Amino acid sequence: MGERGADGDVNSNVLIARSTGDAQLDKAVWQWLSWDKNQKTKEQIENLLQNGKHKELRDRLCCRLTFGTAGLRSAMGAGFCYINDLTVIQSTQGIYKYLERCFSDFKQRGFVVGYDTRGQVTSNCSSKKLAKLTAAVLLAKDVPVYFFSTYVPTPFVPYAVQQLRAVAGVMITASHNRKEDNGYKVYWENGAQITSPHDKEIIKCIEECVEPWNGSWNENLVDTSPLRQDPLQKICDCYMEDLKKICYHREINMQTNLKFVHTSFHGVGHDYVRWAFKAFGFQPPIPVPEQKDPDPDFSTVKCPNPEEGESVLELSLRLAERENAKVVVATDPDADRLAVAEQQNGCWKVFTGNELAALFGWWMFSRWKENCSKDADVKNVYMLATTVSSKILRAIALKEGFNFEETLPGFKWIGSRVKDLLDNGKEVLFAFEESIGFMCGTSVLDKDGVSAAVVIAEMAAYLETKNLSLAQKLTEVYETYGYHISKTSYFLCYDPPTIKRIFERLRNFDGPQSYPKSCGVYNILHVRDVTTGYDSSQPNKKSVLPVSKSSQMITFTFQNGCVATLRTSGTEPKIKYYAEMCALPEQSDRAVLEEERQKLVEALIENFLEPDKNGLIWRSA
Repeated sequence: MGERGADGDVNSNVLIARSTGDAQLDKAVWQWLSWDKNQKTKEQIENLLQNGKHKELRDRLCCRLTFGTAGLRSAMGAGFCYINDLTVIQSTQGIYKYLERCFSDFKQRGFVVGYDTRGQVTSNCSSKKLAKLTAAVLLAKDVPVYFFSTYVPTPFVPYAVQQLRAVAGVMITASHNRKEDNGYKVYWENGAQITSPHDKEIIKCIEECVEPWNGSWNENLVDTSPLRQDPLQKICDCYMEDLKKICYHREINMQTNLKFVHTSFHGVGHDYVRWAFKAFGFQPPIPVPEQKDPDPDFSTVKCPNPEEGESVLELSLRLAERENAKVVVATDPDADRLAVAEQQNGCWKVFTGNELAALFGWWMFSRWKENCSKDADVKNVYMLATTVSSKILRAIALKEGFNFEETLPGFKWIGSRVKDLLDNGKEVLFAFEESIGFMCGTSVLDKDGVSAAVVIAEMAAYLETKNLSLAQKLTEVYETYGYHISKTSYFLCYDPPTIKRIFERLRNFDGPQSYPKSCGVYNILHVRDVTTGYDSSQPNKKSVLPVSKSSQMITFTFQNGCVATLRTSGTEPKIKYYAEMCALPEQSDRAVLEEERQKLVEALIENFLEPDKNGLIWRSA
């Protein structure tokens, strides 16, 4: 089995001396075995070295984590491109170095740390432990840390950063990803996730101080340091109080006979959603007993993403039927996203993110209109969406006179833009991304499943007094502003070179640097490639949205009014596709629009993605 020390463990010093025949890999192995104090992850590398698994060692040790659409995210386990004790320490050291450079008052204002309930026994890795190590790095450098004493929804961290005037904050979460993953989400002083150039500069700083400092491993500092404060009660109270600003029908909420079921998907949401319902005057929602308590194995669902629809909502739908509850609200494990289902004539309608956005957009604007002061100017009002999301808010804005803006995919872009608008005296009512991420109001500059859950409950209770269901109101919204029929799905692809080849083929389709002019029988009017900064619809052929070289994203506008986007996920090994038919209010034949969109999606898959040829794995039903 190899050389063992006096205590029976494999002798790391002997292993360190063993060459792999690759100088870069030897150095990385030496660093890992010298620096890692987590016995489980250290052993993972030792075992790979002993068994001559050099390719896997290279994959784990010769690349680093980078910031995607939701911060750093990867599988838990050993290696510099995985989430583990050592990479979290390194990341926090880099952030400390960068913040020290950016803020002269860093050590007065402090830093917020929150975490969800993920964990992996085989790596002795949990969100809480990683959060403690994050805090330790900063406390050891005399930075005050607001460390939550228990798990919280992700939106509580950006909310706390703003409320406490901290310079930044970190949330340890992988949101709705598979159970093997974890992540490290960074928020700036403005309460929004970091964007460029901060992410690039932080990565540089991380690379400058990869060796753990004295004190960085001392996770007990959160229990002993006088610089650590617990913000839980204050933030919870303030959050629930702020939530009441977007409560418009408390009387109706208190009197409604509507019953709601809530599932927190084995995550953090149960208590917080209950408190939010109480703040709005509702009776508490009925919890799904098997899913209300945290469980890092997510043992009752095949994947912890409520966006997957009816297949993962099974337990909540059956409970709702037994309890005669008409509406199900589902928060994902870190409670920053929301899925909604409504019972109608014995079957269930699970709304898409785009459909929910149509309802939220109508609701937030109509409440504003009813409650605004006489001198309020609709031209000062804004709503936002990411560019791959439905254009329904654009249609509502055109008819109602307010402003609509688009951003790159990822709520980090929305949060930053909303802050800019607020700083310039504008009023932002609502923002969303199609992957069931919603921001109602501006107390939190990130998506928030807790506030969205209680707003949809109030909407349903109000509509019931008008003898309308959510689904019936959605039809009304589409008939007023035009049908927006969208389809969003994905293929899995675990081979980055294949993904690159698919997108490069599209960029050189009819010859070098020549994008496709049609897709099957469908003619293409315009092409926008955010990866390269090209946009054929602009006079100078340059994309208005910022260039995003680190991810692939191409949008096609078709002659028939359909807009379709192909892009890589910033958090998972997926190629996502989005297609939407945007009709005018007078084009009300939904069936015709749906058929046209379906045929176009089939053409897009067959001609541009070629799943059989490229070995892509279809999304499971």
